Amino acid sequence: MVTTTTAATAATPDVRPRRQIIARPAAWLVWGAVIFFFLSLLGIVGSVLVSSFGQRWFNTWLPDGYTTKWYGQAWTEFALFQVIKVTLEVSLLVVGLSLVIGVPAAYVLARRDFPGKRAIYLVFLLPILMPPITYGIPLATVLYKFGLAGHLSGVVLANLVPSVPFVILTMTPFIEQIDPRIESAARMCGAGTRSVFLHVLAPLLLPGMLASAILVLVRTVGMFELTFLTAGPDSQTLVVALYYSMSAAGIRAQQSVDAMAVMYTAMMLVLLVIALRYVNPTQLVARVKEEPEP
Repeated sequence: MVTTTTAATAATPDVRPRRQIIARPAAWLVWGAVIFFFLSLLGIVGSVLVSSFGQRWFNTWLPDGYTTKWYGQAWTEFALFQVIKVTLEVSLLVVGLSLVIGVPAAYVLARRDFPGKRAIYLVFLLPILMPPITYGIPLATVLYKFGLAGHLSGVVLANLVPSVPFVILTMTPFIEQIDPRIESAARMCGAGTRSVFLHVLAPLLLPGMLASAILVLVRTVGMFELTFLTAGPDSQTLVVALYYSMSAAGIRAQQSVDAMAVMYTAMMLVLLVIALRYVNPTQLVARVKEEPEP
């Protein structure tokens, strides 16, 4: 009898209760708002993308036909080759100058203690935390006064204001993690300041410099306010040219403007993919660790 009961029990399948998703009404509202936001964003981007390929689109769900002629028209009508060239020139100059200025400044802040150091950190934080338009108008006024605005140099100088502090705040933790005894050992072996920086510090700081450069590049390409306030007819970046194409007087096909917007979005997506590929958030934390002593 016991044997039979045991066999029946063993033959009974293990029935586990089904898991149910239980959440509070507030959580459902939050998730619903997030899903609605992303669906709306996807719809807006999708409509611009479809319009850039559509021949005619009036009061219908989809265009009557599809074509790629609007991209060619936008390329010639808005002189996109020159605009993209200026965008790359401004971005590369801002990245290079930001590293040249920001890395030595970050080294001084990481290695030296002096009165007012916290105040200097606060000053560097202000251009990053404040909206660019708040200090962009006075900055543009000064640049126009000295004849720098309206040219490529004015656009570069304006974009350096938030970029240099960004490099400093990014590079300071990297430098603080390097043991100063490494530099002392190199100096004891006869290395000068230039040799220490090029052959000792630069290889250790390369991940931080790469992270700063890519992030500054993405920020500069997408910066509208400072570039708009200081750019001239021959120094407009892609985002400013896109704004002028939408607001300038005259009659132009909406599809060509949408094609230009798709090009700008594609450029930003490429830069973001590169940034996420080569810049890991953990790179902004500890990368140089002290080896344990034997």
